[in-house]
Amino acid sequence: MNFTKPKEKYINNFNEFEKSLNGEADSLLHRIRKNAIEAFDRMDFPTLKNEDWKYTSVSPILENNYVSKKDTAGSESFKAKIEDHLIKGLDVILLVFINGSYSKELSRIPDLSGGVKIGSFAESARKDPALFNEHFAKYARLENGFIALNTAFAQDGAFIYIPDNYVLETPVHILNISGTRGANILSQPRNLIITGKSSRLCMIESYHSTENETNFTNVVTEISAGENSNIEFYKIQDESSRAYHVSKTQAEQKKNSKFTSYTVTTGGGLVRNDLNTLLNAEGCESHFFGIYIGDGKQHIDNHTMIDHAKPRCLSNELYKGVMDDGSRAVFNGKVFVRPDAQKTNAYQSNKNILLSKEAHVDTKPQLEIYADDVRCTHGATVGQLDEESVFYLRSRGISKENAVSVLIRAFANDIFEEIKTEQLKEHLNNMIFRKLKEIV
Repeated sequence: MNFTKPKEKYINNFNEFEKSLNGEADSLLHRIRKNAIEAFDRMDFPTLKNEDWKYTSVSPILENNYVSKKDTAGSESFKAKIEDHLIKGLDVILLVFINGSYSKELSRIPDLSGGVKIGSFAESARKDPALFNEHFAKYARLENGFIALNTAFAQDGAFIYIPDNYVLETPVHILNISGTRGANILSQPRNLIITGKSSRLCMIESYHSTENETNFTNVVTEISAGENSNIEFYKIQDESSRAYHVSKTQAEQKKNSKFTSYTVTTGGGLVRNDLNTLLNAEGCESHFFGIYIGDGKQHIDNHTMIDHAKPRCLSNELYKGVMDDGSRAVFNGKVFVRPDAQKTNAYQSNKNILLSKEAHVDTKPQLEIYADDVRCTHGATVGQLDEESVFYLRSRGISKENAVSVLIRAFANDIFEEIKTEQLKEHLNNMIFRKLKEIV
C-alpha cells in the first residue's frame, strides 16, 4: 500500500491544527509537537519490513479517513453508556473521555488534598506548566509514526500527580469511549502519570465503543514512578470488532519502586499494545500480566520491553492467550539486561491455547543479556485444550461448552490471582466469562 497519502493528510491536518491554538504556538508543549511532526515526516508509519511490526500490518488502519469529533458529553445517552462500563461496587475517581476529549460533566473528581492533582492533560499544561514540562515527552521516545503522530497532536488525556508520601486509597479510572454514528473517529489520548517518593497509586485505563463504526484510537501513556512508590496499572480493552487500537505505555522507575501492569484484551479488530518499563535504579520491581482472548478475524499484538539498567532489580512477566476461529495473536516480549545490571532476576512466560485449526499465534520471548551475575528464564507454549480434561468434566454431567469454558477460565485464573481489589478482580473475570460465552 502507498503510505504517502495518509502521511501528507496528517501533515496538512497539523498545519490546520496550528492555526487553532490561540497563542499556544510559542509554548514548550507546541515546540515538542512541531519536533514530533517533523519526526513523523521523516519516519512515516511502520510496515511489515520493520522487525517489530513484521506480523502486524497497519494497512487496514490507514485505509480509512478519520475525523476528530467532540460530542456533547453531557447527554443522557453517554451517561447511560458510562454506567455500563463502571466497575460495580468499586469507589473510583473517574475521568471520562469522549472521542479523546475530556468531559468535566461526566467525570467525578472529589476535592483532593495533600497536593494530589488529577484532571485533564490540557488543564495541567495550563495550570502546572513547570511540573508538566518537566515530564511531558520525557519517557516515550518517537520510535515510530504512531507515537510521533500522537505527540504532534497531543491536546487532551489524563494527568495524575501523586506527591511524596501520599497513599491514594481510591483507584483512578480513566474511561475512554469512542464512537459517533456515521463517522470514523480518530482519538489520540495522551496520558501523563507521575508519582512521588513513597507514594501509592492504582489506576485503570479502559477503552470502549458506542457505535459499530470503524474507529481508531492512538494512545500514549507516560509513567514516572518515584522512589519507593507503588503503581498498579490496569488496561482494559473492550472495543467493537471494527475498532483499531494502537498504544504505547512507557514507564520509568526510580529506586525501589514497584510497577505492576495488567493488560486485558477481549475486543478490537486490530489491537497493538507496546508496554515498556525502564528499571533505572537499584531495587526496582516490575510485574507484567496479560490475558487476551480473540475470535473471528481479531488481530491482537502485545509487544513488551523490560529494560534492566541498574543492579539488583526483579521482573516477572506472564501473558496468556486464547484464540478461536481465524483470529491471530502476536507476543513479543524482550527482557534487556544492561552491563551494569548485575544481580538481575527476570522471568518471562507466554502460554497460548488455540480453539480452532485456523487460529494462529506468533510468540517470541527474548532475553538480551550483557551482565554476568543474573538469573533469567523465558519460555512459550502454544497448544490445544487437554481432551482428557474435557472428557473428565463431561463425564461428570457438564456440557462440552461449559467444560471448555471452565478449563479456559482455570487457564486464565493465575493472571488475576495477585489482584487484591475484589471488585476489580470480579469485573475482569466477568469480562473473560462474557467473551467465552461468545466463542465457546
